[in-house]
This record gives sequence, C-alpha cells and structure tokens, in this order.
Amino acid sequence: MSIEIYHCEHSRGMRPIWTAEEMGLEYSVQMLPFPPRVHKREFLKVNILGTIPYMIDGSTKLTESVAMSQYLVDRYGPSKLQVNKNEDDYGNYLNWLHHSDATLTFPQTVFMRYNLQEPGIADNAATGYRKWFVARLRLLEKELTDREYLCCNRFTIADICVGYALYLAKFLKINEAFTPNIKRWTDNIFERSSFKKIKLLKCEESNN
Repeated sequence: MSIEIYHCEHSRGMRPIWTAEEMGLEYSVQMLPFPPRVHKREFLKVNILGTIPYMIDGSTKLTESVAMSQYLVDRYGPSKLQVNKNEDDYGNYLNWLHHSDATLTFPQTVFMRYNLQEPGIADNAATGYRKWFVARLRLLEKELTDREYLCCNRFTIADICVGYALYLAKFLKINEAFTPNIKRWTDNIFERSSFKKIKLLKCEESNN
C-alpha cells in the first residue's frame, strides 16, 4: 500500500479519499487534529506547508485536493470517474474540476476562518464571502437543470470535487446554497456508500 492521505475531519481530503474508495484502491488515511501545524507540529516534517490534505504515493507528493483526485484516476485508471479527451464533456469536466476549488471552496474557507475560527475579527468579510459562494452556485444550479451528474451522464470526479464544496456548505449551515437542482443532485451523490464511509472517519484526538 503506497497511497497515504493526510486528512482532518471535514477537510478537502474527502475528495481524494472519496475517489480512492470509488476506484477500489488500496490506501491509508492519517487523521490529524485541525489545524495540524498547531496541534500536530511533527506533521511539518512531512509537509513543510502544514496544510491538509496531503497525499504521498511513492515519490509523488501532492498538496492540492483536486489534483489528487485527478492524479488517482489518471494514474490508476482507466476509470469511469474520469472523462477522456475524446469525450464531448472533456472541457466541461476540466472546468468543473478547477471551478470546484478556485471558485467554490475558496470563499468558503474565508467564511469558515472568520465565522468559526476567529469570530468577531472580520464579520463583514465572513458575511461577504458567504454571499459570494452562494452567488457562484448559479452556474451549478443551471447546469443541473436536465442532468443527473455534471459530465457524461455518469458519476465522475467532477461530482466528487464540486460535491465536496456542497458538503462543506451543509456542515457550515449555508442552507441557501441548496436550491432545487443542487439539492436533488447532492441528495443523490451523498447517498453513495463510498461517501458514507468517509463521513465515519474521525480523529482520535478530537474525541478526547
């Protein structure tokens, strides 16, 4: 077993773990308390940035969650989770992968920092980024009008990567994110057995 994923509860590590589960890959998960650079200082010897997630596969080391999912399907495929260059939805697939983090998860992390970790310091910023995130969901709501999944009429890592942003929205209680098509789609993908298994992952330190 060479694939090792460092993860905190609710972190973007859910993306590569979900991908590995769907593919039936052998992997291990190292659960860390959040933030590990504060509560698990020795992690800095593994990842100098101290960020989560972090994935090691032999000599390959990755710090970006979407890249991890893409790496897994490209390296260990073929897999129905990937969209190939000769498929009509290939461009759409790439756009959703980048959109999932650059457009959706980014404002959520700002909201989470100033709403949960440092409340009272920048309340206006937290409110503003919450609204930003919700506004950016208009594209997703429209795209899902006549689709069960985001690409190629099948479940892919585009659904995993974008779906995580909606999981985080649910955790953060951003209830206005769940417009009709988005709710239908998340109700479907969150019922997958692979996703339910990931939700059971807990950090032992957090239970002490």
